[in-house]
Amino acid sequence: MLTAIIDYESGNLHSAHKAFERMAREANAGEVIVTADADVIARADRIVLPGDGAFPACMAALKGRSGIYSAMIEAVEQKGRPFLGICVGMQLMATWGREYEDTKGLDWVSGEVTRITPTDPTLKVPHMGWNDLVLDAPHPVFDGIKTGDHTYFVHSYHMAVADPAQRLAHVDYASEVTAVIGRDNMIGMQFHPEKSQTTGLRMITNFLQWKP
Repeated sequence: MLTAIIDYESGNLHSAHKAFERMAREANAGEVIVTADADVIARADRIVLPGDGAFPACMAALKGRSGIYSAMIEAVEQKGRPFLGICVGMQLMATWGREYEDTKGLDWVSGEVTRITPTDPTLKVPHMGWNDLVLDAPHPVFDGIKTGDHTYFVHSYHMAVADPAQRLAHVDYASEVTAVIGRDNMIGMQFHPEKSQTTGLRMITNFLQWKP
């Protein structure tokens, strides 16, 4: 079993790698590697796409690395490999990103990424720090997770999902902010599971054991 964390120079790879490697070891879930090798991504059993920064820059970086984009598409869309997008990696799953300029996303989950606009003007953007999850739909990645468990966020944009059934969890930030999306073999987390202590590590383990 091989889990590939895609290196396209747009993610916090060190902490993600450590967390996934630790949980894979504890769950006997095989090898975890950080890679920019399209051949490795193509043969991986699970794909993780991290992401930090702006939507247009991350999408350009992903498409700009030799073979990575097409290898990921083939693995996820054609081979049905389990996929996890983290932070901007989740946002790239949307149809459109509206950050700075309109940018076409992967269109794996219909919706668009827009700026967070809390109804309380005293709340700051970016949405940064711990917040309590509200689970909207059951999913194997939520095994052992409940509403009220908290995770760590750092973001100014969030995803407005077209189909409510594909929003699996949200948080309250003077408006509902999408926290987890998913369909079929694809799931995305707006928060950083690798920085979310017990809750995040449990969700990483669940992903590593998930069989869509």
